[in-house]
Amino acid sequence: MVEIRQVTKKFGLTRAVDNMTLTIPAGEFFSLLGPNGAGKTTTLKLVAGLLKPTSGSIFVGGFDMAEKNIDAKRLISFIPDIPYVYDRLTGREFLYFIAELYNLDRARYRTETEELLSRFFMNDYGDHLMESYSHGMKQKIIICAALLPGPRLIIIDEPMVGLDPKSIRLVKDLLRNQADNGTTILMSTHTLSLAEEISDRIGIIHKGRLIGKGSVKDIMKESRESENLEDVFLRMTAEE
Repeated sequence: MVEIRQVTKKFGLTRAVDNMTLTIPAGEFFSLLGPNGAGKTTTLKLVAGLLKPTSGSIFVGGFDMAEKNIDAKRLISFIPDIPYVYDRLTGREFLYFIAELYNLDRARYRTETEELLSRFFMNDYGDHLMESYSHGMKQKIIICAALLPGPRLIIIDEPMVGLDPKSIRLVKDLLRNQADNGTTILMSTHTLSLAEEISDRIGIIHKGRLIGKGSVKDIMKESRESENLEDVFLRMTAEE
């Protein structure tokens, strides 16, 4: 579903992503782990088509992001770490707006909007202006908007920021269910336990380079027996 081929992204003299190659098959839940400034968010934005690589190629669903980016983007929903919404719209109006952008059937998206609002316990706030929403409520609406068009790839950056424990459990189950039903998930997170719990594979990125990838079990096999994932992560990303 996602192919990253020898991709480098430079900002001035800084290599935010350095010669990365990675393949994520359809239906896989892949999590990127790394310290602050490692290149996680840059990688997600490159795959989403929000940034162009300095060199290398990215394919989504077989479409070259450089040549057929509209076709590729039709397959993608992107959930940023900071929820960007239109404060003067209500939550329900925002979801309708997103559905119209994707040219979804009106009867279908209105029904699915109500189901999503109900699932995220937002029924009572659907007609409130989003300027009154908390960060967590905005995050819920953004996740609802991402699910509405039925994407084949969900790219999500730090999904649990601002969410209460009940909502965190809901989002974890929902994302895992999406992957189990064939949707590819590419997630960035600082929460090692979250990645370990719900990912099929993880990748560890440090200073723009992908320094390890595989299942948690595979990565642990290469480590000392006494180490847990946190120990492995800290050792691999230690400053030289």
